[in-house]
Amino acid sequence: MIKLSYNIKNYRNDLMDLVQSGDTVIELGCHTGGTTKLFPRDCRIIAADNSPEAIDEMAKLGYVDFISGDVRLHEVLAEIFKKIQTCDVLAIDLGGGYHPDTVFKVFYIYSSTFKPKHTVIRNRGLLEFVNSAGISGEDISSDDGYLETYHDSGIPPLIKEFDFWTPSLKK
Repeated sequence: MIKLSYNIKNYRNDLMDLVQSGDTVIELGCHTGGTTKLFPRDCRIIAADNSPEAIDEMAKLGYVDFISGDVRLHEVLAEIFKKIQTCDVLAIDLGGGYHPDTVFKVFYIYSSTFKPKHTVIRNRGLLEFVNSAGISGEDISSDDGYLETYHDSGIPPLIKEFDFWTPSLKK
């Protein structure tokens, strides 16, 4: 199941409905751990964020495997993949209202790599798009937390398009 929301309360409620005791959760955009702290402590949680504020706050959560880095970078994806190769729940909150194209690319990369049972995305632009789009009558959908189109893709290659929108990622 893939769920979209914008309101932080709805996002967290959606996650709490889906995350079960013992699940493996990848949280992208954890910031200081407001959502992370809500997950059951017996879950395996890998959280990533590039904000400086996250480092000290996430260090306080000894049960969380925190990665300080930009989730758009292939190196961060590879670091998470070294730790686990699949997850039960993928949580994506990269600023809530900004850059739906980037959020969708991050979703594509991580969901096609880790094949989650469930994905919850917080992004206003994607939610507005889905709620505004008319459907042509074609029924192309997935019941999983990733798109069926990418079920056999493995770790996607570095997405060069990120360079067009995020010059700060260039080394």
